[in-house]
Amino acid sequence: MATEVLLMNEIEATAARMGIDMNIDFSSIQLPPGEDFGIVSDDEDVYHDDQLEFDSGFGNVIVVDNLPVVPREKFEKLEGVIRKIYSQIGVIKEDGLWMPVDPDTQKTLGYCFIEYNTPQEAELAKEKTNGYKLDRAHIFAVNMFDDFDKYMRVPDEWAPPEIKPYTPGENLQKWLTDEKARDQFVIRAGTDTEVLWNDARQSKTELVYKRAYWTESFVQWSPLGTYLATVHRQGAAVWGGANTFNRLMRYAHPQVKLIDFSPGEKFLVTYSSHEPSNPRDANRVVITIFDVRTGKVMRDFKGSADEFAIGGAGGVAGVSWPIFRWGGGKEDKYFAKLGKNMISVYETETFSLIDKKSLKVENVLDFSWSPTDPILALFVPELGGGNQPARVSLVQIPSKEELRQKNLFSVSDCKMYWQSNGEYLAVKADRYTKTKKSTYTGFELFRIKERDIPIEVLELDNKNDKIIAFAWEPKGHRFAVIHGDNPRPDISFYSMRSTHNLGRVTKLTTLKGKQANALFWSPAGRFIVLAGLKGFNGQLEFFNVDELETMATAEHFMATDIEWDPTGR
Repeated sequence: MATEVLLMNEIEATAARMGIDMNIDFSSIQLPPGEDFGIVSDDEDVYHDDQLEFDSGFGNVIVVDNLPVVPREKFEKLEGVIRKIYSQIGVIKEDGLWMPVDPDTQKTLGYCFIEYNTPQEAELAKEKTNGYKLDRAHIFAVNMFDDFDKYMRVPDEWAPPEIKPYTPGENLQKWLTDEKARDQFVIRAGTDTEVLWNDARQSKTELVYKRAYWTESFVQWSPLGTYLATVHRQGAAVWGGANTFNRLMRYAHPQVKLIDFSPGEKFLVTYSSHEPSNPRDANRVVITIFDVRTGKVMRDFKGSADEFAIGGAGGVAGVSWPIFRWGGGKEDKYFAKLGKNMISVYETETFSLIDKKSLKVENVLDFSWSPTDPILALFVPELGGGNQPARVSLVQIPSKEELRQKNLFSVSDCKMYWQSNGEYLAVKADRYTKTKKSTYTGFELFRIKERDIPIEVLELDNKNDKIIAFAWEPKGHRFAVIHGDNPRPDISFYSMRSTHNLGRVTKLTTLKGKQANALFWSPAGRFIVLAGLKGFNGQLEFFNVDELETMATAEHFMATDIEWDPTGR
């Protein structure tokens, strides 16, 4: 109390020094009505409806049915068995297990309620034990407590659904009809998000749409530019329209951290990670796949972070992202994930595993889809100290038939690069020399569309050169390689077709001593940027591969990333 008086005295003394009157009549202050004092959150409309779904207060309670009906003297034993089963999944609250008793017979009623610390543990318990066989006569039926309220609201009599009149949707591709054939880009600064026209001929950008507090974390374009997705605490939403950005659909997924679209924009994958009650346990991961147009949940995957930690280029909390890789081109027919000694391939008609089982591949390390066809390329490393060579296999989906296999000897590392039309696959193999003290690199070039899928081996003129970067020309037959030693490596260009022989790879030219460590082809091919990123101080060279000549040079000091606009202009 003495501390509070002293603090108040200091405040009053400071106020007197600054000439501030501290005699405030609080009864004269009029606050705007309502809980929010008239200040409506910009996100209110995004998660107002969803709030009801998640905050009913019983999300951490499950109901376990089909338990044995026992008298008082066996009550403690049954409770001990149930507690043992369910405490392995999560932390049960104190007095969190309740088994109702029939007051007349003093026997249990054959069900119980279990309250966990978190809704995630309750969901996991339902998932793991629904259908659990205690004995021949007792198979558990487990439901979320919240679900009972939902089932009770189902009317006793069926009524035909209300048929809503058809209203034509907006043209979500209207931006493609822009007279100047410009693209749009999005930029976020502070609390504002702006969509702008990209017009290099104008010094001032032209605004399309601007909104404050549009997202709580990030925004993301869909692959074909039809939608702009925003991410919020309660889930994600997609926006689009002919002349402005209207919200088209929302996807309820509390605490969503990452999102990913399928290549044809039919599906949206959302990801969240939840802290376990027991610090020794791995984070609990929830992944949901939505139909983009209808918002319907097509499939969800739940488990520990360890189950989703294999494969993928980036991610959070030890989970690779994207977890699922899409195949079958723009039709979004298949998606797959890498597991231990297997690749799980799902089809999107029923969202179940093809043939109801995963593709078993002992020690598989990586896989990638053809960008256009349902073909998987997978890599298995060397085993048994070289007794079993490394291999790259091409597998047709859904038949799981192996189209082609190539054994690779003395391999230390391998990377796979598909050409954008799925015509070629380049496999970069780093191999040990005979002494095993150093490595050299070669390429295995698969001609996917040709009969029996012929393979060519390409080694550089100096096979000891380190490979710094590799890139296929989009929609073309050429590729570029940066090789040699920093800070001035060489860049070589090759073609899979030569004037006389369509089936032979030929070198077009080598550019000596270039300050570059990354390659960026124009989306339309022909032109390439030879870029020196990060430590190379942002040196940029624009090169015409048709004419084999430099068009221009530029510098963007300490540049880290480069991206062409979709037209390649």
